Formats: sequence, structure tokens, C-alpha cells
Amino acid sequence: MVEKDVIAQTRCPNTLASLTKDLHEIGVNPGDTLLVHVSMKSLGWVSGGPQAVIQALMDALTSEGTLVIQTHSPTLSDPAEWQNPPVPEHWHDTIRQTMPAYDPEKTPSTYLGVVPELFRKFPNVHRSHHPAFSISAWGKNASMITSEHPLDYSLSDHSPLGKTYQLDAKVLLLGTGYDANTSFHLSEYRSGTRKLKENGAPLQVEGAAKWTVYKDIEFDDDSFEEIGEQFEKERMVVTGKIGQALSRLFSMPEAVDYAAEWFKKKDH
Repeated sequence: MVEKDVIAQTRCPNTLASLTKDLHEIGVNPGDTLLVHVSMKSLGWVSGGPQAVIQALMDALTSEGTLVIQTHSPTLSDPAEWQNPPVPEHWHDTIRQTMPAYDPEKTPSTYLGVVPELFRKFPNVHRSHHPAFSISAWGKNASMITSEHPLDYSLSDHSPLGKTYQLDAKVLLLGTGYDANTSFHLSEYRSGTRKLKENGAPLQVEGAAKWTVYKDIEFDDDSFEEIGEQFEKERMVVTGKIGQALSRLFSMPEAVDYAAEWFKKKDH
């Protein structure tokens, strides 16, 4: 959507103050731990753009809260698995040998929109050290959440996502659907229903990039929307507008536990 269309569809400008007010009205409180997924195009026109959106989230939480946003870099993965688009098979070895190693300061967040990529560059934001599935955080518990991120089983209970769950976090889907809800991946691990696989990525080893293979599960988010819709019927989900974006706020532990049971029932 071009900016002209966004302006035409926006009743009045969204501002730092109005977005902060909307966040408080939907139930985001100072001191919360908040895992956020943002669709900028759903918000309508924002004075200050994504910078204002990130600042509004920080202002709503205050420094006593913690803001958590996924900053994944799925392009740091085995080219043999690339499908959108694929690359020629005879390129694979060259890519593995030459791809720059993951660097939390340099490696961009990809396919997630402008907010995660800008957020990772904000002052006092910590980014975890996983080549494909990094998570970034700001605020009171940012360092604790991001300081350790095992290479194997990237979004399991031992990852920053698991630590966010342990802090009784809330999830905010700001204009996005349940298909964006990363916390359901934690449910996939807990359900024990996913096949194991190997992934690969370039890591910094003794000053040089080294292609490294690690263990994980086969993620499958095809059912996330269906799970979310059912969860919303049976559990507490607060809905409301932030800017013009229909948004949902709910307990991360409740959602993760619900989805884990859903996977178990479906796959057995």
C-alpha cells in the first residue's frame, strides 16, 4: 500500500501520544513483559512512522517493563531449503562457504517488516546470538532474556522465547493475525509432535565464518490461525483498536499451553 492510500484511509494522524493512549486502553501496563508483532500498514498513517510506534510501546511499558520483538534472519540458513525463491543447486556450496557469519549488530532482520529491523538498532536494545532466530528486547529484563540463546532447538524453553514465557508475558498482535504469533512455535516443541531436522548457518568461529550444522524441529505454522481463532473463543483475549489496527492482547503462557494441547490432540 502506497503512502497516498494510507493517508486517504486514515481518519486523523496517529501520534506518539495517541498510540500510547491506545496501548494503555487495550491493557498494556507499565511493568509488563510484552511480546509484540506489528503491521505498520494496518495502523494507518503515523506521525513519525515506525520510530514513533516503537517509542509508544516503550513509553507504555516504561523502563520497568520489557519489550520483546523477534528479529529473525531466516536468510542465514541452508540454501538447499530455500523455496521463495530457490537458487540453483550448484550454487549451494558456494553460498555455504561465502555467506558472512551472523553478527547481532550487522545482520539484518528479514521478512518481518520495518519495525523489527529498526527496533534492533534502538539504544539499549539487546539482541540474542542465534543466526536465524534471534530475539531482541529492551527494558528491565532485556539482558536476562537475550543473554543466552542455544544454537540447537532455537525457539524452545531454553531460548529467549522460553524465558519470555517464564516472565508471564503478554502477547500483542498489533494489526497482525495469529499466523504471526511466534509463541506458538514454543508450543510445537512442548507438544513433542514435530519431526527432528538439521539446519545450518554461518557462525563466527575464531575470527572466521564457519558453516555450522545444528539440531531443530520442523516448524509448521499452517494451523496457527485456526488455533488462534479457537483460543479466542475459549480464553481471555482483549481486542481493540491501536491506531486503525485491530489488535489482540492475551497471556503468552495461556496461549502456549493451549496450543501445545491442541497439537497433541490433533497429531495423535
